[in-house]
Formats: sequence, structure tokens, C-alpha cells
Amino acid sequence: MSWMWWVGGALVLGVIELLSLSLVLLMFAGGALAGALAAGLGANPVVQTLVAAVVSVALVVALRPWLLRRLRSRMPLEETNVTAQVGRTAIVVSEVSDHGGRVKLVGEVWSARSSEEGVVHPVGSEVRVARIEGATAVVEAVSTHIH
Repeated sequence: MSWMWWVGGALVLGVIELLSLSLVLLMFAGGALAGALAAGLGANPVVQTLVAAVVSVALVVALRPWLLRRLRSRMPLEETNVTAQVGRTAIVVSEVSDHGGRVKLVGEVWSARSSEEGVVHPVGSEVRVARIEGATAVVEAVSTHIH
């Protein structure tokens, strides 16, 4: 009857995976199913747990990267939060140099600095976010950005 606990655990992990979409819990669910199989074959609880752990790790290491590559090739992941700001344009609201300044980026004012030493971006100029360092947008002139 211990196989039912393993199957129940696999189902719970599978449902939670639907919320996270990280594919890690799905791999653990596969391990739980392997534990259920071991229980069904009469293995003791220690062997069941070892089988579940080994299969889970094997799935995370071997199957998950392949699944993620396939998923990303079918639909590119949309960047969110800070990484989504890279490449966007902003308007300088306080002169930006390599020492600091401020830009308006997607309706919010950010601390900013120039990506090049000695380059100053005047108020009102349009800049592109080259990268984010902490809470500071490192910017460059729009015309210097090459696709």
C-alpha cells in the first residue's frame, strides 16, 4: 500500500508544477513514480526512497535541460523584471555621466550612469539601457547601439 503514497506525492508535485513551470517538480514527480514502482515490487522503504532520489536526480540532470531547450525553441521566454529593461530606451531627466544621473524608464525614474567614461547625456536626450547594475541603469546613446 505504500505505493499509493508515492503516486499521491507524484500527483501533488505534478499539480504544483503546473503553477511553477520550472520542470523541476515534474522530475521529482517522475522520481516519486519510480519509488511507487519499487514499492509495488516489494522493496523496503529505504530502497524506495533511494530509487526515488536517484531517478529524480537523473531526470533533473539528463531530461530537464533537453526539455527546456525544446520548450524555448518553440516559444522564446519573455524577459521580466530587471532583465526586461535591457535594450529599452529611456529619457534623461537629470544629466547622465559616468558618475551618475537619472533617466525615466517605462514611467519610472531610475538612477543611471553612462556606459562610457567622459560621455555626458544631456537632459531630454534619448538613451538605451545597455545593462542594469544593481538599481542603476547603465546607458548609452541610442545612435551608438548596433543591432
